[in-house]
Amino acid sequence: MPRLTLLDPAKTGRQAEDLENALRHFVVGQEEPIRQIVKAYQTHLAGLSPIGRPIGNFLFLGPTGSGKTRIVEATAEFLLNDPRAIIKIDCAEFQHSHEIAKLIGSPPGYLGHRETHALLAQDVLNRHHTDKIKISFVLFDEIEKASDALWNLLLGILDKGILTLGDNRRVDFSSTMVFLTSNLGATEMSSLLTPRLGFRVPALADPSRDAKMSDRISRTGTEAARRKFTPEFINRLDKIVVFNSLGKEELRKIVGIELEMVQRRIETAATNIQFRFNVTGSAKEFLLTEGTDCRYGARPLKRAIERLLVQPLSNLLATDQIRNGDCVHVSHSEGSSSLMFAREAVDAWGIAGRAAA
Repeated sequence: MPRLTLLDPAKTGRQAEDLENALRHFVVGQEEPIRQIVKAYQTHLAGLSPIGRPIGNFLFLGPTGSGKTRIVEATAEFLLNDPRAIIKIDCAEFQHSHEIAKLIGSPPGYLGHRETHALLAQDVLNRHHTDKIKISFVLFDEIEKASDALWNLLLGILDKGILTLGDNRRVDFSSTMVFLTSNLGATEMSSLLTPRLGFRVPALADPSRDAKMSDRISRTGTEAARRKFTPEFINRLDKIVVFNSLGKEELRKIVGIELEMVQRRIETAATNIQFRFNVTGSAKEFLLTEGTDCRYGARPLKRAIERLLVQPLSNLLATDQIRNGDCVHVSHSEGSSSLMFAREAVDAWGIAGRAAA
């Protein structure tokens, strides 16, 4: 008999592994959506994606601010070096059937036909392709608000990977990842969790009970989607993924990620003044407290960082209180409603401080 070598189908290639590591760095507390995106990317790299269909069709469910849009941006940022390399369709703008012309263009003979450029034309889809990566990302945000005309349009895209424009030109979606996001079931999912200072219920001592709760939340979101969408629509999705609500530990990690992104904004700003900042632990906790709202996830946290950190830094720059090469120490005193900023001049730029992660 021939000698058999045991293979490991769970092992991923280096490129897929790099994507997974990048997503884990920028997206906190969402293991399942990361896993699904990496699986679709790995299949695409192997050349085994279904013929005549998009690389992946995903419906992302979950409460607002849980990272549904962020994970798409992080994927585009890693693969295409630009988090904005996404065709984002706000479905709230397509609640009426006639508005579908914005996506596919007007048919010949209609007034303004030649002046109307379809938002889903092939050149728009391929705009961000690079020599190495030829993948497009299309995001239909808040899909539940779309008209039936848009849902019918999606049936062809999700199933055949083809869209016919108003002038009968065909658009190929076979190298596209299609993401649909929705808040369907978010209220029901939140009711399953016991509010605790505005945070998600902590991990239970019994892992089996914790797994059962996660399963209940996932089923609640999936059932809400099945009540809203037709079986024909659901059957064309590769995966319905329910995002977890964010707990205190996840939000604390997001504080570090957001501070890293602020530092990157400073380093790429159109100014001659380059500096670093260092945020103390007490200042991070203050930002976390000010930016926590159980109803809106991570979004209030980002607004708190803009209001309490970025805007004061802008004022310090505008009044020449920060100089090139400085390190700014950011701290907080108990009971204060704002952060404190102190400048440390350094001889060699970047030695004295780093943005806290």
